[in-house]
Amino acid sequence: MTAPREHAVIVGAGLAGSLTAVFLARRGFRVSVYERRPDPRAAGTAATGRSINLGLSARGMAALDEAGLLGAVLDRSVPMRGRVVHRPDGTTRFQPYGVREHEILHSVLRDDLLRLLVDTAAAHPDVRFHFGRSLTGLDRDKGTVEVADPAETVEADLIVGADGVFSAARRHLQHGLRADYAQEFLPWGYTELTIPAGPGGVPRVRLEALHVWPGEDALMVAHPNRDGSLTCSLFMAHEGPVSFAALRDRAAIHAFTDAAFPDARELMPDLAEELLAHPVGRLVTVRTAPWRHEDRVVLVGDAAHAVYPFFGQGMNAAFEDCLVLDACLGRHADRGTALAAYEAARRPHTDVLADLSAANFTELRARVHRPGYVLAAAADRALSRLLPHRWVPLYTLVAHTTTPYADALARVRHQRRTLAGAAALVTGVALATGAALLAARRPGRDRAC
Repeated sequence: MTAPREHAVIVGAGLAGSLTAVFLARRGFRVSVYERRPDPRAAGTAATGRSINLGLSARGMAALDEAGLLGAVLDRSVPMRGRVVHRPDGTTRFQPYGVREHEILHSVLRDDLLRLLVDTAAAHPDVRFHFGRSLTGLDRDKGTVEVADPAETVEADLIVGADGVFSAARRHLQHGLRADYAQEFLPWGYTELTIPAGPGGVPRVRLEALHVWPGEDALMVAHPNRDGSLTCSLFMAHEGPVSFAALRDRAAIHAFTDAAFPDARELMPDLAEELLAHPVGRLVTVRTAPWRHEDRVVLVGDAAHAVYPFFGQGMNAAFEDCLVLDACLGRHADRGTALAAYEAARRPHTDVLADLSAANFTELRARVHRPGYVLAAAADRALSRLLPHRWVPLYTLVAHTTTPYADALARVRHQRRTLAGAAALVTGVALATGAALLAARRPGRDRAC
């Protein structure tokens, strides 16, 4: 007789949960996915005003490629070859992402990507999605979950918590354990706006680029779409003199945007209406441990490590979780060992990503338009061309390679120390040579006198 296959329950049918379902089904699990929200493929379920377009980079591409989905995703995306910085004086400057052809990002709509992942997972005969079913309980020792609407207890050999930053699975997993948990909200929030295509579908700005409007008090970032429009996210404080709370009417909105983003009104004819209608989202970082319990429960994506979106790595890191978890399950016959190896391989690096994402918030809003930043970035690219195997910029390591985040940061610090040491050596040699030349000339001058 054929032995019964193991049953995996995934809590959360978002990007990470749906991709995990694809990998687990391929490994022979029967997979049940429970999601409290409606089916994203149904009409009218898009979260207008709350989503941020996604920039797909090397880590996410590697995971999608392993799942056989990369080509389909790229067909739905727009390449971004660099960023266009809209400076406060109304001028723009293009900053390339890298020095090689493949060093680009790909802009994809979150809703389009999610529908593709759910469709792909649901097409597998061993995957079942259950929408409108929220998690109400989880027993980490027995391997059971309780779900509502209708109430049901479901037994599982493996439970995967993929239910986002405010994860119920994480809360039940860690209840009563010596768990670490740190949650930090940014004082700023975000909302979604639109730069529509111009007449005839012609883009109003350069399409194959990320557009950034820096500012100390507000920041806008726009990702291109295939229809010639761009999805724009406005970031600013929740409260205060310059904040979402202060934008109470059209007059306040126009005064603010004219001062902060001089070209915004011309590019976004519905700017005021969208700002008044769309909700404001929250930005949060989560660091926590443990991510797993024995051989029964494990966390992936934002449930394990939510980060600010300013390095564009949230989705990419979540997809990398799915890929590493799948690799660990394939490498270790004992599932408890596999889950421990997965957490050990990922958690130190996602903690570093949280720091990098917070630091890049300052970079985007306060530095990218300044001459010193532009010169430093140009020097980084020049060194990368001259020394391709010895000098790799931090952004390149993070976005265009799969080098673990902490290793990338350590390498860049080493590069900078080496460069500083070389500069000090050259300076020392130059000073010593100058002193020797002066000493050699001095006796002759004395004789002449």
